[in-house]
Amino acid sequence: MNVMGLFAAVYVADIDASAAWYAKLIGRPADHRPMPTLVQWVGVAGAGVQLFHDPDRAGHGRMTIVTPDIEAERGGLAAQGLNLSDTMRGDFGAIAGLEDPDGNLITLAEPPKRG
Repeated sequence: MNVMGLFAAVYVADIDASAAWYAKLIGRPADHRPMPTLVQWVGVAGAGVQLFHDPDRAGHGRMTIVTPDIEAERGGLAAQGLNLSDTMRGDFGAIAGLEDPDGNLITLAEPPKRG
């Protein structure tokens, strides 16, 4: 398989409200709205994020975003009105999460520090 791209996708009930929320999370407005039921960002760490309008499936998705420092992201997200859960740390590194307006779970994952 010759993969040219990869998208993480979640279903949402209100495409406009969710696009605004994810713009805060990702730090920029969406790149494309190729159809009324799809909003997408490209070039997010070499991949992409897609929101699909589908109220019947909304709220059952999961997405993991890997970041080098969760605590460094916490303040910037809070300034956008997005609040992470407490950080859990272990041999695996660290994780903290939040839910989008539909209840899709977004997890921030920090790899273990190499010493």
